[in-house]
Amino acid sequence: MEFVIISLIKVVAVFAVLLGCVAYTTLLERKLLGWIQLRHGPNRVGPWGLLQPLADGLKFFFKEDVVPGNVDKAVFILAPVIALVPAVLVVGAIPFGDSVEIAGRTIRLAISDVNVGILYIVGLAGISAYGPMLGGWASRNRFGLLGAMRSAAQGISYELAMGLTLVSVILVTGSMSLTKIVHYQTDVWLVFKQPVAFVLLIICGLAEINRTPFDMPEAESELACGFNIEYSSMKFALFFMAEYAHMISLAAIITCLFLGGWNLPFGIEIPFIPKILIFMGKLFSLVAFFIWERGTFPRLRYDQIMALGWKWMMPIAIINLLVTAFVCLFTA
Repeated sequence: MEFVIISLIKVVAVFAVLLGCVAYTTLLERKLLGWIQLRHGPNRVGPWGLLQPLADGLKFFFKEDVVPGNVDKAVFILAPVIALVPAVLVVGAIPFGDSVEIAGRTIRLAISDVNVGILYIVGLAGISAYGPMLGGWASRNRFGLLGAMRSAAQGISYELAMGLTLVSVILVTGSMSLTKIVHYQTDVWLVFKQPVAFVLLIICGLAEINRTPFDMPEAESELACGFNIEYSSMKFALFFMAEYAHMISLAAIITCLFLGGWNLPFGIEIPFIPKILIFMGKLFSLVAFFIWERGTFPRLRYDQIMALGWKWMMPIAIINLLVTAFVCLFTA
């Protein structure tokens, strides 16, 4: 019974923090993009605009929910949920810190230490791709359908390269458990051993979650928002939340796989800094990088995105995997 209660507390706490982070990452993005573009971000609602996410949430909640008459209604309603839920479930396998002692009990700072954590994450990433695909198809709109097809093609193209990149991480660490991979990096972060895989995972991850410059499924200048063109009110907000939840999940995965999780580099220990703060610092540094690259790089053409995935990402991922396998074989 005690295990169930502790697990429920961790689930509620982690998901509440995640949803809060999703809300305020929208504000962080608008502020950072404002500074990059030499303009003011949100600064009207609350001090320094800190209540803007709450105002946006209330706006979405009270706006009229319009469902066009020609849509496939069941799939149309389900698609935003399919987009959001896998991004939230990924967090269940993320270790945010080492164990802590609370009231004489050892509490691990993770909802669950899945021994096949990488496989679990890849599976959920594949499921989340169905959200934009089904949403665009169910809208019965030509722009929505084009966005859905782009999402499907882009997901397949970059998920293969990402999978090969993750295999190289498994070869080096000898485990698919994120906790064991973090412990492997106690002395040396994996980014120093696998820099090519690190860059590949960032690029493929951005393409998987449809972030700029890979946001072709919803290219406003071409498809007028693409797969979510017919959505309004909270259904549109769920797609919006899914994008930021995916971004935070991607940053957490990269932190665990390449940046040592809650470990400082080269075995450095600072006792008075909680390890969860070290983890969150790395996570939001990556989130800030994702926002910076959105304000810096222009959107690619669709043929350029496909060429990058198949002609560059895939061959580089295969070569990196082969080199990693030979090094592991001859240094074992």
